[in-house]
Amino acid sequence: MLKKHSKFFETLVLLFDWIALCCSWMLAYYLRFYFPVIPASKGIPPFVTYLTLLIIMLPLWYTVFKAFGLYRPRRISSKFAEVIDIAKGTTIAILILVSLTFFVRKYEFSRLTFLYFWIISMIILCVERILFREFLRFIRKRGYNLRHALIVGTGDLAMNVTDKVHNHPELGIKIRGFLSDDKSQIGNELKGFKVLDTCRNIRSIVMDQKIDMVLITLPLSAHERLKRILDSIGDEMVSIMLIPDLIEFATLRGGIGEFEGMPIISLRDTPLYGWNLVIKRVADVVLSITILLAVSPLMLVIAVLVRATSKGPVFYKQERMGLDGKVFSMLKFRTMETQAEKETGPVWATKGDSRKTIIGAFLRKTSMDELPQFFNVLKGDMSIVGPRPEREFFIQQFRSKIPKYMLRHKMKAGITGWAQISGWRGNTSLEKRIEYDLYYIENWSLRFDMEIMWLTIWRGLVNKHAY
Repeated sequence: MLKKHSKFFETLVLLFDWIALCCSWMLAYYLRFYFPVIPASKGIPPFVTYLTLLIIMLPLWYTVFKAFGLYRPRRISSKFAEVIDIAKGTTIAILILVSLTFFVRKYEFSRLTFLYFWIISMIILCVERILFREFLRFIRKRGYNLRHALIVGTGDLAMNVTDKVHNHPELGIKIRGFLSDDKSQIGNELKGFKVLDTCRNIRSIVMDQKIDMVLITLPLSAHERLKRILDSIGDEMVSIMLIPDLIEFATLRGGIGEFEGMPIISLRDTPLYGWNLVIKRVADVVLSITILLAVSPLMLVIAVLVRATSKGPVFYKQERMGLDGKVFSMLKFRTMETQAEKETGPVWATKGDSRKTIIGAFLRKTSMDELPQFFNVLKGDMSIVGPRPEREFFIQQFRSKIPKYMLRHKMKAGITGWAQISGWRGNTSLEKRIEYDLYYIENWSLRFDMEIMWLTIWRGLVNKHAY
């Protein structure tokens, strides 16, 4: 029954996709020739000629989209992932289509029409898919198009999975019960569902309960039982999903990848790679140059005041730890007397610190002493947004006391950060600061960076914990 429903919805999505493609192609044609931004020098071509191209387009898009898995069930996939796949599939299909029309010598199709079609079709297809998903979620919440699931395991992971499925009725997954290796648990009720039997009888339970999906939630210690369970299921037509008991070990964007057909589970990774790295770096360089040009008169005034009110250099260089634990020289306006730590050694600044210069307290309070760090950003040692860098002397103390402290160095150090604008700056809880830093790394996006920059300005640069 499930396979029949799956095939029905696949056909329905395909039909909607083809309608969307036809509408997009016709709209692109009319925009090009009846609302021309660039006048058509050779006149308006027959609409029928363009319409015949749909004979190639429709099967081409189906083939490419199927290769991207856009016609398989996506119950537990995100909307964003589907939108990205649609964008990739549409781009590849349009490139193939343009290449094919190049060999049609009898007629030359407008490249601008293809450009319009590429943009319009992506938008319409994404909207169509999202609306279709919402329709499916609507009917699933009302008890239709359900998948009946069996959970193998009764531990904490199984309970966690049960809660998540229960909290998302729009997925249309109905739990029928649990299987356990402990016979004494049979008949017990967990989270409102019964333990139906032991794992040895999984095949009979799958057949009797008309199970569509098996969720295996066994601990790492039960790895050897997995093969036995899979052998017991045999060739029953059910979806099998393994949820590994690795959550406690996963930090910083853990995920699943593939190497030569072999699945690889990543427990720790950085979000900054590929285009993400390029985008963040370009944003840092452009914004840093803009800011430095804008505040250069202010920096000149500060430099004169620093030099006039105390002996010593205008700038102060301090060794800080940055990306991947590499040490760099962070630049600041000098706010303390020279040789301030000669007698005390490395110490944090405190309220009313006597070592500060006449204007040092003001510069620190207003964060103006940090302005030269935009040169560090240009150099590539820092980013505008990221965890604030710390001195290696203090890091050696913190890393043994605060779990996951060193993971904050999986991202470039920043002039401002999520922890700082949230109030965890200066003499505040280190644990909270690390918590917010790791949250930032886990959830990094260019939009998040822009939000932090805006909040830094909106909430002001003055901070009561800045000594």
